This record gives sequence, C-alpha cells and structure tokens, in this order.
Amino acid sequence: MKKQFAVIGLGRFGGSICKSLSQQGMEVLAIDMDEDKVNEFSSVATHAVIADSTDESVLKNLGIRNFDHVIVAIGDNIQSSILTTLILKELGVSKITVKAQNDYHEKVLNKIGADKIVHPERDMGVRIAHNIVSNSVLDYLELSDEHSIVELIANSRMDNKSIIELDIRAKYGANIVAIKNGDEIIVSPQADQKIYKGDILIVIGSDQDINRLERQLLNRD
Repeated sequence: MKKQFAVIGLGRFGGSICKSLSQQGMEVLAIDMDEDKVNEFSSVATHAVIADSTDESVLKNLGIRNFDHVIVAIGDNIQSSILTTLILKELGVSKITVKAQNDYHEKVLNKIGADKIVHPERDMGVRIAHNIVSNSVLDYLELSDEHSIVELIANSRMDNKSIIELDIRAKYGANIVAIKNGDEIIVSPQADQKIYKGDILIVIGSDQDINRLERQLLNRD
C-alpha cells in the first residue's frame, strides 16, 4: 500500500520534496495559499489544493490526520509554520517534519512536538563549504553534531594499495563502508580490497577523524 504524504508550502524546498515523492510513486497532497503554485503542482502531485493551513477546519476537511507523514515547508512566515504544526499535532497526525528558519524557530517546534526538524539552507551550506575547501570531497552528509559520511576521491597516494596497506581505520579512526569504481559498487569491502586513483570512497567517522584523513592523506597528492 502506498504511503500518503502531504506537503504544506510549495516554495523551492516544499516543491522539491513534492516532486521527489511523486517520482517515487507516492501519493502526495500539495497545499499552498498561492493559486499559481498550486496550479504548477496540479500535474505533479496526486492532489493539489489552495488552502490556509492555519485554519483547523480546513485541515480537518482535507482529512489531514489520515496522512502517514506531513511536511510543513512554509517559507518565511514562522508564525504560520508554528501554528500549522500545532494544529497538525492536535489533530493527531502521526509524523510531522518541519522546515525551520532559525534556531529560535527550531526550539519552538521542538516544544510543540514536531517529529523531525530540518534546516535545508544551513545543511546545504555545510555540504558546499566542505566541497569547496577540499578537492577530495564530493559530498558530505552530517549524521550528528560530531559524525558524518563523506564521499572522497582516491588520489595517487592511494593508487593500487589495499585497505589494510593504507591502514585507514587504525591511522585515522575512519571506516570505508563502500567503494565506487565506475558502475561497480563494493559494499563493506574486505581488508585486501585494492583502491585505485579516481575511486570514490564512502567513509564514515567522526568529523575530527575525517578532517585528519583529508588533511594528511588526500590533500597531499
């Protein structure tokens, strides 16, 4: 059975989520007060409606409590975001993800019971900063305040050497969880797995250990 999602707020962030969920074959209800945005997503989402999400009766009539997951992606109106989240909680929506504008907004959302809070602009800024500081970093995903997963490009110092020869875990405290070589992906590679220049290494570890790995091994070609 397909999961049912509702996306409230069809700006850049909400619109992107709406499109991605629809492409994955999910049932999506797209909600916004702007008629032009709703019309834009009428052919993307399963249903698209013009509605004020701060009106409890409107959300009730839309049957919002029956949705598996509601994403509140309201743009700059923090008050509307908070009020919408509060109404969704009171209506008994099982899972609510909310886009936060700042740390104050996040604190309020936490207090009223949002299940997941995201900072898309801040998180993307962190990923871009890692990418432009180091030529070896292709992508970066923060797992917690202290741990991350990164995609790193193997350089000539790693070329034709096995994982055990490089001794990355012992020297740097990080773990290679997968290696991409062209179309081939090696998951949980063995210690004798060879690495070649240009391979993409998916590495997990503390930020401190990953930074040391980048600095001492990858950025000294």
